[in-house]
Amino acid sequence: MKLIAGLGNIGDKYCFTRHNAGFMTLDRWALTENFSFKQETKLKSFIAKNKINGEDIIFIKPTTFMNLSGEAVRAVMDYYKINVSDIIIIYDDIALPAGKIRLRANGSDGGHNGIKSIIQHIGTSNFNRIKIGIGPQIGPSEHYVLQNFSKEQMDILKEVLDKSIEAAKSVIKDGMEKSQNLFN
Repeated sequence: MKLIAGLGNIGDKYCFTRHNAGFMTLDRWALTENFSFKQETKLKSFIAKNKINGEDIIFIKPTTFMNLSGEAVRAVMDYYKINVSDIIIIYDDIALPAGKIRLRANGSDGGHNGIKSIIQHIGTSNFNRIKIGIGPQIGPSEHYVLQNFSKEQMDILKEVLDKSIEAAKSVIKDGMEKSQNLFN
């Protein structure tokens, strides 16, 4: 069993903000493969289930808001008994230009509060990540990430979300190292 967590903030006002790139990826995935999310209050998430290559996949969109994402990831990991090696976190990265993705097997939080929370709650920084570029940053980062994508970024967003989905499927099927060679 694998866990794929898309990070973002719940609520209509955040729906198309740059910080919701993880949510948008999972929403697009659900739309294209015909599965749906339902709220699981005790797991602090919207949850969906699907199979990829015969493997059970749990998809989550935390309802904790970005800065407390680790609470939801930990709750789901504990409930479903999912190992850290079987999680993939999909989230925005202000240091990457819009239109780019980067896969990593570990690393620091890079100033991303959602990742910082996950590291704190699961006790390690060794987990799979798919970072979606939202840069270049204009103005203070705390304002930039909560703004909607620019028109230019929206024009490439569908392609980037599809690429992120393909990257996640590749990590599940072939592992992180091979996937990094294909997508980075």
